[in-house]
Amino acid sequence: MRLTLKELLFSDRAQVMPDQAGPAADDVEDIASVVLGQLRQDERERVLERAEHIREVLTGYRAGSAELAREGEPRPQYEPGGSAVGKYAAKAEELGVSIRTVKQWIADFRRHGEAGLASKRKVQGRSQPAADERWVETALEVMVEHTGQSRPTRTLVIERTRARVIARFGPKVVPQPSRATAFRILAELERRHPLFRLSTKRNRDIAERPQGPYGKLRPTRPGEYLLMDTTRLDVFAFDPLTLKWVQVELTVAMDWYTRCICGIRLTPASTKAMDVSAVLFECFRPRPAGRDWPQQAVWPEHGIPRTVMVDVGAATGPGLASPPLVPETLVVDHGKVYVSEHLTSACQRMGISIQPARLRTGRDKGPVERFFRTLREGLLEALPGYKGPDIHSRGENAEGEAFFFLDELEAMIREWTAAVYHCRPHSGLVDPGLPGLRMSPAQMFEHGIARAGYIEVPRDPDLAFEFLPTKWRTVQHYGVEIDRRRHRGAGLPAPGIRSPYAGPAKNGWPFQIDPDDVTRIYLRNPDTRVWHSLTWEHAPSLQMPLSEDALAFARKLAAAKYRYPDDRLAVADLLERWNLGLGTTLAERRMALRISREQVGLDLPQPGATVGCSLPSVRRALGQAEVPAEADADPVPEAGDDDDADLDDLTPEEDFYADALEDV
Repeated sequence: MRLTLKELLFSDRAQVMPDQAGPAADDVEDIASVVLGQLRQDERERVLERAEHIREVLTGYRAGSAELAREGEPRPQYEPGGSAVGKYAAKAEELGVSIRTVKQWIADFRRHGEAGLASKRKVQGRSQPAADERWVETALEVMVEHTGQSRPTRTLVIERTRARVIARFGPKVVPQPSRATAFRILAELERRHPLFRLSTKRNRDIAERPQGPYGKLRPTRPGEYLLMDTTRLDVFAFDPLTLKWVQVELTVAMDWYTRCICGIRLTPASTKAMDVSAVLFECFRPRPAGRDWPQQAVWPEHGIPRTVMVDVGAATGPGLASPPLVPETLVVDHGKVYVSEHLTSACQRMGISIQPARLRTGRDKGPVERFFRTLREGLLEALPGYKGPDIHSRGENAEGEAFFFLDELEAMIREWTAAVYHCRPHSGLVDPGLPGLRMSPAQMFEHGIARAGYIEVPRDPDLAFEFLPTKWRTVQHYGVEIDRRRHRGAGLPAPGIRSPYAGPAKNGWPFQIDPDDVTRIYLRNPDTRVWHSLTWEHAPSLQMPLSEDALAFARKLAAAKYRYPDDRLAVADLLERWNLGLGTTLAERRMALRISREQVGLDLPQPGATVGCSLPSVRRALGQAEVPAEADADPVPEAGDDDDADLDDLTPEEDFYADALEDV
């Protein structure tokens, strides 16, 4: 066989068989770095000191070279060229060991270097209990079978293992370990399959980990992946209707690349698809920042970076509460609100892909799950009404301390997110080029904009209508009827006009519905592309929005009370019931909370209104009159418990309680 020299030395087709001793890959001994790495600090210092003595015996110098000679070297008994036997005897006397020990050290040093002077005891791992491998494997099998069940005791696992070993291999074939040894075996197996130490939920999560190497999505720019999730907060909110506590759920949208929270929505008890769409819409149109927020918590208007050399506040106003974003891929779980037709149709309209996470795999949305924990530890646990992450952490009277209303709690979460979370460095935000630099989400957003370019957000002022659910209905002579509600208004096509849409309803028109306010529906003219608002026939009698759930509940109450109920009577009875404090059911409290919110889910523009006419700069450019500032109005004094003196000064006409007992 003819081979090249390179192939002969390095190819697998040939193997060089050495005829002399030397280091080889198949040596029994470990390499020097492994041997020295297992030593403690004192043992390593002892090995280095012993190596200096050996070098002094061999060369006369502790450093091993005359160029690195220390003061007084070489000493007379270790002069180079002297008798080796005399040097061995001198070093043995100096160290208090035998000459044979010195010779053994020198032989080990010449063969393995400093690693040869380490202790000859092998560094063993944890001692394994003496037991038959068949019994150990059977015990592990029994532990795995209890993954989805309630936590068993160790005694139960041992008894089932013994019974299975006897049934499988026969009696007295596999030696049974003692009870103490069996407990030690289970303690070692606990490291491979946790069952007794952690909670059962955590044990199931560990058991469901993928067997192969972990992989994850790696975002490269802002908006590439948007994480959305909903969780029930560990704090109670206050019900303004019944003056009782109520549980709330938080829905957030997080940009994976920057960890910025782009949308927040707090809802009582249950989250709907409309709430999720409102959070998604907030990514495109962030809410304005609070008036008293610190400067670092306020984001500039879209299109104007923080580093521009102008007065951003004078040019754009108060600023935004979060950065605007255009998500490309939405990462959600399999919750009912996230796989709804409403959300998927809105994502399809905006060109957003949906990436579902794996079932019962929270690590697929790890950053947003970590945000929920950070929110709990950084804000919620310091608030009154905090009830802890589980029933075992709850206080004695957590409900009695709650006094924050739903909108107040949401405002606090928004301000904490903008002022603390976005400005604090995160260990997970690392630039591969500067691995030692820790950046905050706000800094990471600027870094991403500088790296990937500016974000183009849709400029349509009527963008909010795209996030409303669509219902197809025909136009009749009395208007449009949706769920037994009749709407009419300007812009409604005549009944005889054929619809240009090929919808599910014959000659049907698409109407946008806001489930939180059914007093109005919206229709876009297919020719002029202008949106029109259609009003419910009973809307003039209401002074606030009315949700679909509230109207359905009102109809149910009216049907049980009246023989021939209508919507006007049903709504009047519902409002009277709530005003009297009779709405004590959980469903009624949720409806009242949604109606009593000061903030709506979507800031729907009024169709036909002039955009920007309230801005002073725009009005000056259009030659319109200035709008008086709200700050010029007389401030309303805040009432408190010490305002009793003001009640005494009321005239009889102004006395609030004068007609309190009169018949209505």
